[in-house]
Amino acid sequence: MKKPGAFTLLGILAAFATAVSAAPIDREALVHRHHPVIRGVDVDAPVSIGNGGFAFNADITGLQTLADEYHRNGVPAETLCRWAWYSEANPEEFTLPDASKPFTRADGKVINYPTQQSTAAGDWLRRNPRSHPLARISFERTAADAKPISPADITDPEQSLDLWNGVIESRFTLDGETVRVTTTCHPEQDLVAVRIESGLLESGALAVRFAFPCGHDAATKLTPALDWSHPESHETTESARSPQRVDLRRKRDSLVYQSSVAWEGAGNWESTAPHTFRLSTRARGLAFVAAFSPGSLGRLPDFAETRRAAVDHWNAFWKSGAAVDFSGSSDPRAAEIEKRIVLSRYLMAAQCAGAVPPQESGLTCNTWYGKHHTEMIWWHTAHFPLWGNDDLLEKNLAWYRERLPQARALAESRGLRGARWAKMVGPDARESPGGNPLIIWNQPHCIYLSELLYRNDSSKEILGRYKDLVLETADCLASMAFFDKERGRYVLGPPLWIAQEIYDQATSQNPGFELAYWRWALETANQWRERLGMPREETWDHVVRHLSPLPVKDGKYVALESHPDTWDNIDSRHDHPTMLAPLGILPGGPMVDRETMNRTLDAVLAEWDWETKIWGWDYPMIAMTATRLGRPETAVEILLREGPNNLYLPTGHCPQRSDVALPKDAPPGARKREIAAYLPANGAFLSAVALMVAGWDGCETEHPGFPKNGRWKIRAEGLHPLP
Repeated sequence: MKKPGAFTLLGILAAFATAVSAAPIDREALVHRHHPVIRGVDVDAPVSIGNGGFAFNADITGLQTLADEYHRNGVPAETLCRWAWYSEANPEEFTLPDASKPFTRADGKVINYPTQQSTAAGDWLRRNPRSHPLARISFERTAADAKPISPADITDPEQSLDLWNGVIESRFTLDGETVRVTTTCHPEQDLVAVRIESGLLESGALAVRFAFPCGHDAATKLTPALDWSHPESHETTESARSPQRVDLRRKRDSLVYQSSVAWEGAGNWESTAPHTFRLSTRARGLAFVAAFSPGSLGRLPDFAETRRAAVDHWNAFWKSGAAVDFSGSSDPRAAEIEKRIVLSRYLMAAQCAGAVPPQESGLTCNTWYGKHHTEMIWWHTAHFPLWGNDDLLEKNLAWYRERLPQARALAESRGLRGARWAKMVGPDARESPGGNPLIIWNQPHCIYLSELLYRNDSSKEILGRYKDLVLETADCLASMAFFDKERGRYVLGPPLWIAQEIYDQATSQNPGFELAYWRWALETANQWRERLGMPREETWDHVVRHLSPLPVKDGKYVALESHPDTWDNIDSRHDHPTMLAPLGILPGGPMVDRETMNRTLDAVLAEWDWETKIWGWDYPMIAMTATRLGRPETAVEILLREGPNNLYLPTGHCPQRSDVALPKDAPPGARKREIAAYLPANGAFLSAVALMVAGWDGCETEHPGFPKNGRWKIRAEGLHPLP
């Protein structure tokens, strides 16, 4: 028999343990333990501050002093936004028909598609419009014979990115003097604020340089350098001046924008070369803000105001939405997952919610001329509502809602109903020539993303706001499926370029992922009609009931029905293994046989060509399939598997394809990353973790993506399950 006090003591201990487990996550501590701290000139670790549509990327000096070194050998440090777009002259008046050629559709109709990217018209239409960089802000020595500051000149550096507050603190020694720099960004204005303290300022030996490039090197598609040539091709003129502020008007052909620099205390502003200016002081400290806008700039907040706004913004971001705490786990992989979550959430919020949806490199550098790839919008933004940041997804979908007229016009030009979304687009949503017009897996994303918003907020407002986006996208989906009377079923393609971009576009038909996505999206769109009080669309239901099955060969899913050689030909095991996506990104359903999918996952793990070309979002995608199949150890292993495109750098970036050829004049030790930052990897990682922790509709296993071996201690708040 227990002593009278024993039960009471056990009860107290049990209650205490329950209270501890139920205690809210200390979010500030969670975020703080993953602040990047850089102690050296690490070209892989520029730190970023941004507001979703504007970002300033700083090197170890807190500015962009060593930006050329970072670009040549690591990750660029640039100033970018999503509203500055430039188009070069088009004297030939090229239009998409000039880059088109005919393809025969499955229904026998011949349609012209703009796939001729190597023609003069195709080249111009791909390059234009392109994202235009803003100013480079850096330190410079002021002596007439002074050498540019080099990495070797920076000693004893220490830099931290305070993720909780959105502030960079940098300290280093230059020419025997300590330099301290605080850098932050305004959450609502495209404005960077800087405070500097150093005896080098007071002595007049150091100043801040503002330089405006011509643009990016248009000859380089991926991670181009800034172009400082042809100063005569653009204009930088002073439009207003006061003792503590200068306003500049920037112009390159049709692109016109404003930039203003305002400083506190005594400062001297001077032009030192075309498009180049210097701000200096004879005080020990200097604080300034640099703002950019497509329109006029009124009153500017000072450094202190900007810092307060940044702190309030980032504190609110981290306190709202979801959090996952892995502290207490004994599996050494837990800390890495937690770190990638925190860094990825910061990067995606800072770089992927602008006036135009993001490019694949976010606001770190340019890729594909800055254009948005609509097939990536799922990887860029699906995690936002899963982690409770619906507003950031809505900023992206606002652009899609505004571009519905262009999507309708594109559908009509192809003989389709509803709204057809182009793949590679600038702010005007115009297609870019190449394989892009034949990609179709971008098409259902708007339905999936709208559904995620509705799952979090099933209000009439959400239904009304996204009604047209969902229903018109679905109508186009249905009209893109053609009924094959001989086989009695609907088919997709030809022509099409499947998600695994390696097959002949003119003959490809019935890719597995796309078929599964069509079925899920059309069924979901009909559910929207019912929620809106509308009858189901019978045409959509007919497509769902008679859609071609997922292609299978030798007991495993293959990429597509028309070329079922996935497991027979190593050359067909490059790029994305999207035959796994029907049970992973998508919830499976009656189209998917779980045992077949299990065998397919085993085959991908054993036989895929992991080294040639697999992308940063493929690892999380595979982990999602493993999770839904009840294979958590596989999910964790794949999520963190070492691979050429699954390397996460100190500040959270995941570069792609680091083995590209260097130019002959490259300095010793240089390397070139074709895509220096790849944000779909970060977004995919966050979506995969959401599935692995929160599960999906009908999932009864707690944290289904993590092994139940006692080595994982997981506390989660605010995560939403997937469909």
